Amino acid sequence: MAEQIKMTLPDGRVVDGVAVGIKESTERWSEFELDDGTKMKIKVTLVGAMRAISEYDPGGLPWYQLQMVPVFTPAEVPSALKKKEN
Repeated sequence: MAEQIKMTLPDGRVVDGVAVGIKESTERWSEFELDDGTKMKIKVTLVGAMRAISEYDPGGLPWYQLQMVPVFTPAEVPSALKKKEN
């Protein structure tokens, strides 16, 4: 079994957990258009996961704690919003 670690549940309790490796990942971009005409591409990259030992949510599923990094980029910006070169 993997090494036990401490993790905090949504109710604030600190419980024993285990690190869970990431076997496979498909990170798709979500695209948004803002009121100013800018189009943004956003995704979340999972960098780590932990699962509580012997602790379950109200539906009987194990509690997980995820470490994620948001990634975003302007995909298209209107010319009027770009910095003017001197």
